[in-house]
Amino acid sequence: QVQLVESGGGLVQAGGSVRLSCAASGTISSTHRMGWYRQAPGKQRELVATITSGGSTNYADSVKGRFTISRDNAKNTVYLQMNSLKPEDTSIYYCNAQSIYTLANYWGQGTQVTVSS
Repeated sequence: QVQLVESGGGLVQAGGSVRLSCAASGTISSTHRMGWYRQAPGKQRELVATITSGGSTNYADSVKGRFTISRDNAKNTVYLQMNSLKPEDTSIYYCNAQSIYTLANYWGQGTQVTVSS
């Protein structure tokens, strides 16, 4: 069982930056792909970025060049650095861990990011 706790959300002006953190209980370094998803009111949850245990990354087109996902396997922590934020980035951001063996998904409780114009 993996438990995920996000932190770092808040209110930021357009053009600003925020870094989200996701601390995982248990060892995830080599057994889970990690990712960030977001869900705005009235919309479906969407992928933001993922990172494999080897460090390969994937980004949604809407955040490429602005967001960076990274992980510290020794700390069982994944980060999302968000730069040049836009009002449309306003969402609840969720951390995700997916087992590479069972494909089981684990989710954090979410952290709100609000970008004001």
